[in-house]
Parts: sequence; C-alpha cells; structure tokens
Amino acid sequence: MKLTFVVLTILILFAGSHAQTKVKTTNGVVEGMVDTATGVRSFKGIPYATPPVGNLRWQPPQPAENWKAVRKADQFGPRCMQRPIFSDMVFRSNGMSEDCLYLNVWTPAKSGAAKLPVLVYFYGGGFASGDGSEPRYEGASMAQKGVVALTVNYRLAVFGFFSHPELTKESPHHASGNYGLLDQTAALRWVQQNIAAFGGDPKRVTIAGESAGSVSVSAQMASPLSKDLIARAIGESGSLLGTLAAMPLEEAEKNGVTFATSLGVNSLAELRAKSAQEILDATAKPGTPWPTPTVDGYLFPKSPFEIYAAGEQAHVPLMVGSNSEENPYVVILGRDAPTVENYRKALQKLYADKADQIFNLYPASNEEEVKGAAQDLASDRFISYSTWKWIDLATKTGSKPSYYYLYSRPRPALRTPSPTPMPPPRGAAHSAEIEYAMGNLDSNKVYAWTPDDYKISKVLQSYFVNFIKTGNPNGPGMPSWPQFGEGKRMVIDVQTRAEPEKVRQRYQFLDQFYAQR
Repeated sequence: MKLTFVVLTILILFAGSHAQTKVKTTNGVVEGMVDTATGVRSFKGIPYATPPVGNLRWQPPQPAENWKAVRKADQFGPRCMQRPIFSDMVFRSNGMSEDCLYLNVWTPAKSGAAKLPVLVYFYGGGFASGDGSEPRYEGASMAQKGVVALTVNYRLAVFGFFSHPELTKESPHHASGNYGLLDQTAALRWVQQNIAAFGGDPKRVTIAGESAGSVSVSAQMASPLSKDLIARAIGESGSLLGTLAAMPLEEAEKNGVTFATSLGVNSLAELRAKSAQEILDATAKPGTPWPTPTVDGYLFPKSPFEIYAAGEQAHVPLMVGSNSEENPYVVILGRDAPTVENYRKALQKLYADKADQIFNLYPASNEEEVKGAAQDLASDRFISYSTWKWIDLATKTGSKPSYYYLYSRPRPALRTPSPTPMPPPRGAAHSAEIEYAMGNLDSNKVYAWTPDDYKISKVLQSYFVNFIKTGNPNGPGMPSWPQFGEGKRMVIDVQTRAEPEKVRQRYQFLDQFYAQR
C-alpha cells in the first residue's frame, strides 16, 4: 500500500509538472520546457505569422495559421535569411530560412493569472543580421527577476527592407519597404493577444533592443500601428533619428529597381520566383544599399523626425543611452598617428570650413587627448548623436519621464589571448553592454569576467528590471538616477554615478549635418 501511494504521488507530481509546460495560444497549444532548478518555463520557436514565402515574400506579415495537435516549443526556429557579417554573433537557431517569423518566451509564472511585466527584445545587426536565439539575449535571467521575456525574429536585409514600384502598387496602403518592422509590430499584436496565457500583463509591455534593435524601438514608438501596444521603451545605442534613418519611398523604390535589375529580372513576379539564396547572394554585390527603413506612408505616415517633433510618438517612459567607444578613434584618423596636426587635418577633410568649430567642441592638445576626442567624435557620428536626439525630442514633446545613460565599462581580457596582440580597449565597445544588461555574462565564453563585471551586471540589470516593472530605473540600494531633463546622465561602470550630461552643445551643433527627413 505504501509503495502504491508513493508511485501515485510521483505520477501526480509528474503530471502537474508536465501540464505546466503546456500553454494555449490563440493558434493552438504549445508545449515548452521547464528548468527544474529555477522554475522558469521556456517556449521556443512559436510562430507569430504565416511563413513569408512565395507570394508572401515582400508582403506585410499575415496571421499565423492554427494547429490542432500540441506543438512542441522546445527549440528555436530558423533564423531569417542573412549573410555572415558580424563575428560576435552566435546562433542556436534551427538553420536559416525565409520561414523565420518565430518568437521565444521565458516566464517564471506558474499560471496565466500572474500578470507579470513583459519585456520584448529586438536584436541588433544593422537590419542585415541577428537572431532571437543568440545567447546574449536569453530571457531566463530576466525571468528569474520576475519578468516575462521574449525575443522576436524579424525579416532582414533585402527580405525585410525592400521597396519597389510594383510592391507599392499592389499594396492596399500604397506602401513598401518596412517588412521587418511590420514583423515586429505583428509580434507586439501577438503579445497583446497571448502573453496573459504565459503569465504576462499585456498592459505592461516594455520593448527594448540594441543597435538596429534600438532603432527598431524608436520606430515602434513612432508608428501609429504600434504605439498603443507598448507601455515603456528601452534603447541601447541607436535611433531612427540619424542612425539608419528612414529614406523617402521614391528613393527606396529606385534602389529596389536597381537591385532587381542586378538580378537580371524585369518584374516582381520574376523576382519572387528567384530562390531565397539567389536573392541573398545578390546583396553581397558592391554598391548594394544597406537595408534601411522607409517613409512609406503607412508604418510612418511622415518622417520619424516630424512624428517626434510633433509629439505624435508613443508617450511612454523611455530609457536610452550609448557606449563610450561605439567607434574607435582610428575611424577619424585612419592610419595616421594621433597627433594634433593629423587630427586637425582629418577634421578639415570631414567638415571643411566648420572644422575649427568641431575642434573646439572636441578639443585636444596632445596625443592622448586626440585619441579621446577622435573616439568621441567617431562614436557620435556613428550612433551616439542619434541616441541623444531621440531622447531629447521625445522628452521635449512627450509627457513621460526619460532616463539617459553612458555605458563606459570596457570588456575584460580574453579567456584565450589573441595570436595577434591588440591594444586594450579605451572604453565600452558597441554592443558590449548587452550581456550585462540581460544578466547573461556566463553565456559569453570569450571573455574572462571578473567580480567587477558581475557587480556592474547586477546594477545594470537591476536598473532594467526596475524600469520594466515600474517605468523608473531607481530602486532601494541603487545609485540615484535623475531624469533626463535635469541635465544629468547615469554613467554605468564599476562606480556607477550620475554626472552632468556634457554632450548637449556638441549634439546641437551636429544637428546641421543630419538630414531631418
């Protein structure tokens, strides 16, 4: 009798544990996995749209089809079509395919009644590469902090950002070009319809991303299609207001015609008949434009600059920032030695009659100062200016608090020294903060993380979690983070602290060099 009771107890416990991994979505039941050590449930490779293949190539995402049997959600879906551009990307995806519109969920909730805050993270990669399976975006650590975390795949390169007159003509919205961003919007609609079943609160959705993911966040805030689907926003390095700025539809269509001609086709039907690999290979040809959003009249009724200037973006709490070495000083100086003379020559080439004004804003009197000034200018030209412009405009025309940071922690030494000795980093490189913010240092085996790195990760992730939960990064025991309008920014490093912003004068001068389109 005693043995029978034990067996029954085990069976009941197993059945309960097994049932917890099944969730009913609007399209059908998915069965994920549970980490018995943490209790976090994960659901990978959930389709949020119909595969964009065949005649659905270069179409807005269509709703996912329903399924009847329980769908296994225990492995990542395929990553979207992309060339191997960035060496720091590590994929766990199930291959690569046009059929790539899948998302992943990590939840600590035991039931659908939990109503926990939600984080939707968009990966970076210049709209040309990236994937929701990358370990640095893993959502399990965030889930252990009480957040339902998601990563979302969206179309890339020419599959996600391609305009053509025939596409515009066939569109009921007379629009073409922003398919990758429309994928993200579709995923946000899926979240509204389904995240409660995973224990999330659809009224507390924070969108976040780094680089092109950050640009995506600024885009979703600007679009009337999505601005009501989000409650808060986090941007790490980049915005539409300068970085990967949206181009006019007519210009994008011309680029599309040129690309089609390079493939030897004369119609949209012929272009859709090409294999995905043929089209992807063609993007490697010299002169192929980099994928960028489009002012299409649908996702963006007018330019993002105009939307933000008019205060028509989503009015949500906003937390954004950039890194101290988004670009190294050699981007300005090239192979020339970092002398003051060479620095002035470089500025003359870049800014002509305004070179002296730039020098006064980025001054240097010796080689070490040249390195620092040129690094700051290179970073600003690349991505830091556009990040500041975003928060500055959103704060001026919005109605919610905003918070600005500078992430300055250089990565530590490599675990395995490089055969080619490299100079030590002068600051935090582009994308260096991701693992810290998401609590995923241990997922990156390249660097020899130190106690200071774990300390910084704990602080930065706590700021993220607090913001995701409340719209305010501050919390007990944390260095106080003032709002953006107070003229200060948070410097994230071993000694995290608030400092005067220092960059406004520079960026107001740089305004003139960026097309406000």
